[in-house]
Amino acid sequence: MDTTVKTGGQFRYVTPVRPQDATGRVAQVYACLADDFGMARMAVFLTLSPAPAVLAGTWALLRESLLAGQGSRTGREVVALGVSLANRCPFCVAAHTTLLHATGDHRLAETVAAGGVPEDPGHAALLRSAQGRRAPVPFPAAHAPAYVGTALTFHFVNRVASALLTENLLPGNLQKSRLVRSVGGRAMSRTVRRELPPGAGLDVLDGLPATAEPAWAAGTPVGTAYATLTAVAGAGGELLGEAARAAVTEAVAGWDGAHPPMGGDWVSGPLAGVPVAERPGARLALLTALAPYRISDADVAAWRGAATTDEDLVRLVAFGAATAMRHVESQIAGEGVRAAGVTGRG
Repeated sequence: MDTTVKTGGQFRYVTPVRPQDATGRVAQVYACLADDFGMARMAVFLTLSPAPAVLAGTWALLRESLLAGQGSRTGREVVALGVSLANRCPFCVAAHTTLLHATGDHRLAETVAAGGVPEDPGHAALLRSAQGRRAPVPFPAAHAPAYVGTALTFHFVNRVASALLTENLLPGNLQKSRLVRSVGGRAMSRTVRRELPPGAGLDVLDGLPATAEPAWAAGTPVGTAYATLTAVAGAGGELLGEAARAAVTEAVAGWDGAHPPMGGDWVSGPLAGVPVAERPGARLALLTALAPYRISDADVAAWRGAATTDEDLVRLVAFGAATAMRHVESQIAGEGVRAAGVTGRG
């Protein structure tokens, strides 16, 4: 079983389902990507494809908040880029710098990517909010599902990307070139500037479980998508023993939002009471939640052994990412995370 990084490629540890081989829910999501994003081969979604339910939940939340949500697409891209910078996800930083170029504001894209402050006060407030610094709520209450949903989407997606992808958005790291980002943005501008109908992304969720919708988005497509992603990603915790699952959840609940110190001692402490056999999985989930960019080949190999599958790995990573996302939700949305029962969606 290959648990090493494929040199020069985008994918670590999993073999994606190729678009030409996709069936069922995976094929449905790939078709939506092609229609709404203008491309079927998007690395973040490809790497989730071994776990169709996680793939569908992630796509639905991203589509309904970032692509079809209320408010300006430029503002939502500022949020996506700001969160990605705060989470130290170079893959997502490059992607959303390019997408911010695609909105037509090239100067804004490079200013934010370089760590600068936007000239527009509204964009500056959105960036401060996205990066976790105190700022007035920089959008109307009616736009909360889109902006809060976008922020939470990327708290999830950043962690998945850092855990399962390399930094290579483009061959040879061409995304580091400002000219390449600008040209790429211009090529995508027509697709990015389209207005998409809200709710159309929910079709991929048919039959999947869901938690209760959060108050900040209840009754909207964003709320439906978020409730489904939290259910299907949270279910990855079933791959851990009870003690390991509890240790990860407790450690994330006590997290102050800061990046953990270098070294592995900060991981060992919270897992000290976990049975030895359960620690590799707990370590992988906790790293995904709090420092996914530090996941190593050895961490993945220690858990995978000979019995786990690509689907298992995606589901475990999704559990860690969703645990962090729900912790961040309480800070972004100003409400406690709901410990809701799960309901079916027919």
